[in-house]
Amino acid sequence: MSTLLQHAQIDWDDQGRPHSRQYDDVYFAVNEGIEETKHVFLGQTRLAERFADLAPHSCLVIGETGFGTGMNFYCAWQLFEQHAHAKARLHFVSVEKYPLGRDDMARAMHLWPELTAYSQPLLEQYVAVHPGFQQFTFDNGRVTLTLLIGDALEQLPQLDAQIDVWFLDGFAPAKNPDMWTPQLFAQLARLSHPGTVLGTFTTTGWVRRSLVDAGFAMKKVPGIGKKWEVMSGAYVGPAPSPGAPWYARPAAAAGPREALVIGAGLAGSTTAASLARRGWQVTVLERHHTPAQEASGNPQGVLYLKLSAHGTALSQMILAGFGYTRRQLQRLQRGRDWDACGVLQLAFDSKEAERQGKLAGAFEPGLLHSLERAEAEAIAGVALPAGGLFYPEGGWVHPPALCQQQLQHPGIRLLTHQEVLELRKVDGQWQAWAGEQLLASAPVVVLAGAADVLRFEPCAQLPLKRIRGQITRLPATASSRALRTVVCAEGYVAPPRGDEHTLGASFDFHATDLAPTVADHQGNLALLDEISVDLARRLGTAELDPGHLQGRAAFRCTSPDYLPIVGPMADAQAFAQAYAVLGRDARQVPDVACPWLDGLYVNSGHGSRGLITAPLSGELVAAWVCREPLPVPRAVAEACHPNRFGLRRLIRGK
Repeated sequence: MSTLLQHAQIDWDDQGRPHSRQYDDVYFAVNEGIEETKHVFLGQTRLAERFADLAPHSCLVIGETGFGTGMNFYCAWQLFEQHAHAKARLHFVSVEKYPLGRDDMARAMHLWPELTAYSQPLLEQYVAVHPGFQQFTFDNGRVTLTLLIGDALEQLPQLDAQIDVWFLDGFAPAKNPDMWTPQLFAQLARLSHPGTVLGTFTTTGWVRRSLVDAGFAMKKVPGIGKKWEVMSGAYVGPAPSPGAPWYARPAAAAGPREALVIGAGLAGSTTAASLARRGWQVTVLERHHTPAQEASGNPQGVLYLKLSAHGTALSQMILAGFGYTRRQLQRLQRGRDWDACGVLQLAFDSKEAERQGKLAGAFEPGLLHSLERAEAEAIAGVALPAGGLFYPEGGWVHPPALCQQQLQHPGIRLLTHQEVLELRKVDGQWQAWAGEQLLASAPVVVLAGAADVLRFEPCAQLPLKRIRGQITRLPATASSRALRTVVCAEGYVAPPRGDEHTLGASFDFHATDLAPTVADHQGNLALLDEISVDLARRLGTAELDPGHLQGRAAFRCTSPDYLPIVGPMADAQAFAQAYAVLGRDARQVPDVACPWLDGLYVNSGHGSRGLITAPLSGELVAAWVCREPLPVPRAVAEACHPNRFGLRRLIRGK
C-alpha cells in the first residue's frame, strides 16, 4: 500500500476548466459538466426514483471511481435532498488516486454556484485528506462521504460495503487505461448485489465486454452533447462470498432502533453520536456526575500520529482516524477547545532519528516533515536540544469539550450516576442492571468503558490492561507563552490552554491508586527538561514545589497489539467449540455461522491514542450495527475485531 500522497496537478484553461497534467485530459466538458452528470449518472440509474423509494432510516450507497472535483457527489446530494425522505440516508463512497489540493478544490467549486450548498460543506471539512480511507459527515449525519485516497486497484479490494449504484467515472479509457481493467470490474462485481445499477460515459467495446464478463448486463443508451452514446447496466452475477464467518456481518438487530452505550468518555460519546446520526435513540449510562471523567478528562490531549513506514493496520487506522477527528474538531471553538498548532516530535537519540528519517521518506510533507534544530526552534518558539519530525496538522484538544459536543445530539439521552454492574439478555433486549435496579434496556448495547468492560462476562476474556498515567498542570508565565506548538520526546508539553500548560505523562503498569503523586510530578518535570531546558526555565520549574503542583491521573486501557478492540461480540465458549478445527489446521475456514451475542458491541483499548482512534471507532461500530460500508479497510476492521483474540487462542492451542 502506498503511503505517499500525490495531489492532482492541474492547469486551468482560459475558460476556467481544470485540466489534469497526470492524464492530459479535462475533468469535465465546460458547458455540459453538470448536465452530463445528471444524464449519465443520475438519469441512467434512475436515482431520483431510488431516493424517493427510500424508507425512513434506510441508506442508499453510491460507489464511484474517480472523485475528481466532487461534482457527481454534489449533484447526487442535491437530488437526494430533493427526493428522499427526511430520515433516509445517503452514503457516497468514491476512490481518487490524485485528490485535488484545497486551493484547486475551492477554485473548481466556483464553477457551479448552484451547487454551493453541497460543495461548501466539503470545503469546510477538506483537511487532513491523506492516503487510505477518509470519512466525512454532512447534514447532521444524513450524508456520509467516504473517500478512498489511492489507486483504485489498491483501495477497492479493501472496501467492505454493498454498493447499490455505481458511477463508473474517471478519465477516459484511452487516457487512463490502468483503471479500466477486468480487475477493477471484478471489484465492482464483488461489491454489488443483484439489482445494483451502473452508469458510465464510455461505450468502448472492451469496457462493455469486460463488464459483461464481470456479471453486469450492459446496454448502450442515447448520450448528451458530444457523447452520442453512453452505457448503463445492472448486476446479474452471483452474490459475493461472505468470507471468513468469524468476521462476517452479524444480522441486523431486531426491534426498535434503540441502543445503550455504557461509558461517556471519548469512545462512548462518539459511538453514541455515530448511532444517533443514523436515527437511533441512544441512552448513555455514565457512572460519574458528568462525561469525560476518566482518561478522557485531561485538560489537553495531543493529536499525535505514531505511524509506521510499512503501512501496518495500526498505521492505516491512525491515518484514517486522524483525518476523521480533525474534521470533527472543526465544530469546536479553536483556542479554547482545540488548536491546530502542530506537533513536533524531537529526534532525541540516534534510534529515533533513524525512525523519523524512514517516516519522512514514506509520507508527504503536508502530513509530516523533518526539521533541523534551528527550524524546529523557530516553529516552537523555545530553545530545543534537537530537531525532529513536525506534523503541521496536529495539535492539542480539550477532550471533555469533544465528548460534550458529541453528546449534544437530540437523539441522545445522557444518564449520569448510573453504574452498570451486570448485563442480562431478556426477550431480545439487553438489560443494564445495578444490583436489583434495572437502569435501562435496548436491543443493542455498546460497551465503551475502557478496561471496565472486563466486568461484563462476555468481555471477561479480552486481554485489556490498565496503564496509569499522570499529567502535571503548570501555570503559564509571560515567557512560557512563547511556546507555539506541542513538543514531544518521551513526554509532551502543550502551548497554554487559557493560563495553563499540560505536561505529561507518566506510564505505570502496576499502580492502582488515582491520587496524583509527588514522584510522578517530579518525573514529568524531568521529562520537561529532556524536551526543553529553556521552556523549563521560562516556567520557573526549579522554584516550584512538586508537593504543591496540580495534576490528575487516569488509566489508559490498551491491548497486547496496541490496536483498539472494536466490533461485535461473540459467545467465547461457543466460538471455541464452533471453530475448534483451527487448533489442528489454521488454514481451515469452517462453514459454521459465528455464535454472535446479537446486539452486543465493544469499543475499547484505545491506549494513549484515543483522540485519534476512538471517534472513527464510533463510526466503525455504527457501520457494523447498521450494515453500512466500513469506514476503514477490511483488514483494519479485522485487526481491530474482538474475535482476533479467540482465533489466536485456538490457533496457538491455548
